[in-house]
Amino acid sequence: MNILLLGKTGQVGFELHRTLSPLGAITAPGREQLDLTNEQAVTDYLAQTQPNLIVNAAAYTAVDAAEENRQIAQRLNAGLPKQLAEYAKANNARLVHLSSDYVYPGTGNEPWQETSATGPLSVYGQTKLEGDKAIEQSGADHLIFRTSWVYSARGNNFMKTMLRLGKSKPELTIVADQVGSPTPARLIAQVTTLAIHSQLKTGLYHLAPRGETSWHGFAQEIFSRAQQAGEQLSIGPEHAHAIPTSDYPTPAKRPLNSRMALNKLERALNIQLPDWQSQLALTLKEYLEK
Repeated sequence: MNILLLGKTGQVGFELHRTLSPLGAITAPGREQLDLTNEQAVTDYLAQTQPNLIVNAAAYTAVDAAEENRQIAQRLNAGLPKQLAEYAKANNARLVHLSSDYVYPGTGNEPWQETSATGPLSVYGQTKLEGDKAIEQSGADHLIFRTSWVYSARGNNFMKTMLRLGKSKPELTIVADQVGSPTPARLIAQVTTLAIHSQLKTGLYHLAPRGETSWHGFAQEIFSRAQQAGEQLSIGPEHAHAIPTSDYPTPAKRPLNSRMALNKLERALNIQLPDWQSQLALTLKEYLEK
């Protein structure tokens, strides 16, 4: 299998580079080899490498910055997936694409189904949705995985920010009315690779751990488990104080409800996804032992 992996320097891309390697030869260009914002450069690279599997972990993920940088968000989150899908359709290749819970409106308390109505609240969410739709409409053989609250032992993410602040801040205020499932990049890569190897049927799937929490609950669990692991922190879980989203305004509006139903993927792969707490424990252990 000739695999093209895009976004190799990101949290998920790094993990995918490791998990995909048994499946075939991987070409994984960095920014210096391929400018993904340049449509012609991507066309030329596809013609040169001729992949039969494209795994797209590249995206413009700066949610707030996207509000002012719509053009680049549009290109990376919508234009690029459309271009990859058109190549896949024309060349009998498969496209695997990572999407986001931000395509949903964030209302209510029920988990979103893959068939739920979308309604993004931000430029980031809107451009991710446009990318999803372009892939689905292309007629290409594809897998789209919508995931949420991605973090890992590498890169910039909520877990690492909490650990850094927890070393110097005796108290923190953290949003408690946004609810979802923190998803480690490692899990995304493992399940994605399993799906490819299992020749999962073309379609859209939710990929996240079981269970739900708020950012506040996530932070408390991070502090609690880090202390249990012997990490020296200035803050304990009881000093992470809950606040509403309205007390922490951001340029881009966030969905309050990012719960996603997982049954479709679990049934299709005959697996049970792990809970978010056990995944945090594994990711935290990896980070602390680095």
